[in-house]
Amino acid sequence: TAEILSLIDATLSEAGTDKTKILKVNIWLTDMKTFSQMNEAWDAWVPKGDTAARATVQSPSLAAPGLDVEIMVEAAV
Repeated sequence: TAEILSLIDATLSEAGTDKTKILKVNIWLTDMKTFSQMNEAWDAWVPKGDTAARATVQSPSLAAPGLDVEIMVEAAV
């Protein structure tokens, strides 16, 4: 999760925005038993008081083999 969030920071920066402008987040986990670990990384990353609407669901498979977490972010520019 932390690695993905770092990539999101870079992508947001390239787009001329940052995580304070996030509007919506969808997170997919291959196993909901890892929710607390993902959430711990998320809480450490997201600005306090600037949390966007977020949905987290379980999916048995993600975009590529070996992935355990996928995160989709929509942000304002």
